[in-house]
Formats: sequence, structure tokens, C-alpha cells
Amino acid sequence: MMTTPLDEAGFESAADATLLALQKRLDGLALDAEIELAMGILSIEFGDGAKYVVNSHRAAKQIWMAAERSAWHFDPAADGRWIASKSGEELRQVLSGVLTRKLGVTVAL
Repeated sequence: MMTTPLDEAGFESAADATLLALQKRLDGLALDAEIELAMGILSIEFGDGAKYVVNSHRAAKQIWMAAERSAWHFDPAADGRWIASKSGEELRQVLSGVLTRKLGVTVAL
């Protein structure tokens, strides 16, 4: 999968739109978690204190995600998706997977 280099404004626009879309989708699912988006950081906090974070990392021009004691760095692709630099996985698929494992119900993003 080829990634697409973006200038700073293009990156910020694409990252902000992605994080906002994820927040709206997660809010619409009525998950058993607190969802908050502030200053480019999407936080998903669970009743047991576990917290997953998806954030834009402007210096690297990536979206970073931390969950389940793991971390992913996603690069922008030409088709608008965000692809993990090491595994080739797509952001929404990875987030769906970790949420499904955490909550014990299928979470489709």
C-alpha cells in the first residue's frame, strides 16, 4: 500500500476529519465507554480504568494509536485510509478489533 505525503495543512485536515468521524461513529454505537475528542486526541475510557488513545502526531504526519499495551503508527494513503507503517493494517480495522476484544461484542467501524 502506497502512502501519500501530505503538507502540514493537508495532514491536519485529513487527521482531524478522521478523528472526528471516528468520534461520531463511536458515539453512535452507545458503547460502554467514555468517548472524548479534544485537541487532536480521541480518548476511549472504560469503566475498569483502561484507556485507548488515537491521536494525530503532527511532527510525524501520522495518526498514532495506543491500546492493549500496543501502539500503531498510521500513514495516510491515497484513498483516504490510514495504514499502519509496520503491519499494513488499516486504522478502522485495528480499532474495531481492539474494541471488539475489550467489550466482548462486535464493534464495526
